[in-house]
Amino acid sequence: MTTRFIEIMVGAFVAVGCAALFMLAMKVSNLSTLSSAEGYHLTAYFENIGGLKVRSPITVSGVKVGQVTGIVFDPDRLQAKVTLLLEMDHDYFSTDTAASIYTAGLLGEQYIALEPGAEDETLKDGDTVEFTQSALVLEEIVSKFISNVASS
Repeated sequence: MTTRFIEIMVGAFVAVGCAALFMLAMKVSNLSTLSSAEGYHLTAYFENIGGLKVRSPITVSGVKVGQVTGIVFDPDRLQAKVTLLLEMDHDYFSTDTAASIYTAGLLGEQYIALEPGAEDETLKDGDTVEFTQSALVLEEIVSKFISNVASS
C-alpha cells in the first residue's frame, strides 16, 4: 500500500512539473497572449528593430494596450515597417505619439512603448506613428566603446 501511494505522489509531482514547464514555455514564447483581431492598426517605421518579434507587446506606462502583428522591410524607405494592433479601448492616442523599442526582463524580450503626445487629433485605423526610436543594440554600444578606448 505504501509503495502504491509513493508511485501516485511521484506521478502527480511529474504531472505538475510538466504543467509548470508548459506554462513557462507559453509565457516565454508569448503565445499565451494571443488575442482576436479586434482593434485598430497603426504603422511605425524603425531604423533597427533589434529582436522585436510578431506578438511582442505594446505598452503605455507599463500597461499592455496591444501587440505587434507584422514586421516587414520597406524597400522604399529602407526601414523596418512594423504593424501595431491596439485594442479598441485605447483609441485616444494623439498624432504626435512616439513609439520606442525597449528590452524587458531577464530573457531580453523586446517590446514597443508608446509615449502619448499632446495634440488634439487622434490616431485612426491605418495611420502612421511618425515619431519612433529604434532599439538599442548592445553590439553597437560595445563597438563604439571599444573604438573610443582604442583611439585614446
